[in-house]
Amino acid sequence: MTSGTTPLAGGQAPPAALPPRFFGAHPRGLPTLFFTEMWERFSYYGMRGFLILYMVHALGFDDRHAGSVYGTYTGSVWLAAIVGGIVADRWLGHYRSVLVGGIIIALGHFTLALRALPFFYTGLGLIILGTGLLKPNVSALVGSLYEPGDERRDAGFSIFYMGINLGALIGPIVAGYLAQQIDWHLGFACAGVGMVLGLVQYVVGRQRLEPGIARLAAQARPTAMRAIGRTSGLTPTDWKRMAAVVVFFLFATLFWGAYEQAGSTLNLFADRYVRLRLLGLKLYASWFVSIQALFVIVLAPAFAWLWLRLGPRQPSSPAKFAIALLFAGLAFLLLVPAGALAQGGAKVSPLWLVGAYFVEELGELSLSPVGLSIVTKLAPPRLVGFMLGVWFLSNALGNKLAGWTAGFMSSLPLPTLFGAIAVVCLVAALIMALLIRPVRSLMGGVH
Repeated sequence: MTSGTTPLAGGQAPPAALPPRFFGAHPRGLPTLFFTEMWERFSYYGMRGFLILYMVHALGFDDRHAGSVYGTYTGSVWLAAIVGGIVADRWLGHYRSVLVGGIIIALGHFTLALRALPFFYTGLGLIILGTGLLKPNVSALVGSLYEPGDERRDAGFSIFYMGINLGALIGPIVAGYLAQQIDWHLGFACAGVGMVLGLVQYVVGRQRLEPGIARLAAQARPTAMRAIGRTSGLTPTDWKRMAAVVVFFLFATLFWGAYEQAGSTLNLFADRYVRLRLLGLKLYASWFVSIQALFVIVLAPAFAWLWLRLGPRQPSSPAKFAIALLFAGLAFLLLVPAGALAQGGAKVSPLWLVGAYFVEELGELSLSPVGLSIVTKLAPPRLVGFMLGVWFLSNALGNKLAGWTAGFMSSLPLPTLFGAIAVVCLVAALIMALLIRPVRSLMGGVH
């Protein structure tokens, strides 16, 4: 899920513009996939940064309708990723899935740039379909660049993760500015151009990806759909570990439901109640979506160092989930007085949102990387793909929940709305803390 450079310089730099040592001794295909994902995230987060604002201002949707459409769209993106992995495994292959997915995403953004309402829904549908094909398979290609047991793999994914967050940082700033300052449809077109740039360098760099493509083609892995039916050989320990994954899934859904308010409820809050000027600089509500990505880039190295430093003394995975929910609750608790001030007619400082996002990001970095890691450890080998799909489903449901919550912006007092979200997260954190020992028992010695 996400995280500096100046917007234009960072967004337009070709692979060679980065210092050579940034990619170190990694495979030559890594820069190609880094920039493919960076531009895809630029397009996704760039458009997402102003999507709900476009619906309420340009299309005239009320908060409930806009929130519902937003939640359905962002949730469907994650659901489509589950299907996209199966399509690549059984039919298209990973390279072609990424290519076709990117083309469909670009067509979706350019369709959104057309003004008729049917084009709006068609464009969203195309982006859902394209992202489902691209998102899981570009990650699979990253992994395929490395031989089994290659110690560079984790570092390679860390570099790739920076590409995700660099795109998520730059996209809302550039596309959001064009959309809110000049024309909404220019913002959509900008997102499409970003995806086209990613596709161009992806095709040009195909030769660098050939070793990984060949490695994926040689793997004779059963698909997730076949593996689901072969559960007869599962041991009681396997079933307990999968039950632990379900527990993590439930609490992750609540966390994402709060975290993903950035693009829905808090985006509307920034648009209506935040003083959009800081140190003489004019701000745009869509820019605040970039803050999460910025804090990921800043804080991720610190968290990596912390977990290594603590070693065996670091909190268990269930404890990290409890910590994540605690931070999410505290972030919205911090916004309760800001909501009260705004409800009284005052435009509040943008620093309220910056502070809330900082606290929230402490939670995201405690949960997101840990969740992916623990699922791959707990799932039986032939069901890893299926269980990862279960994990992605928590993102889908969380995004839908975030969109549903935005529908209450006009009907509930802001302190009540923010307080309710805080209470849900804090109670969930308490319950997760009480379940640490039982969940660790289900995990069967996996940490």
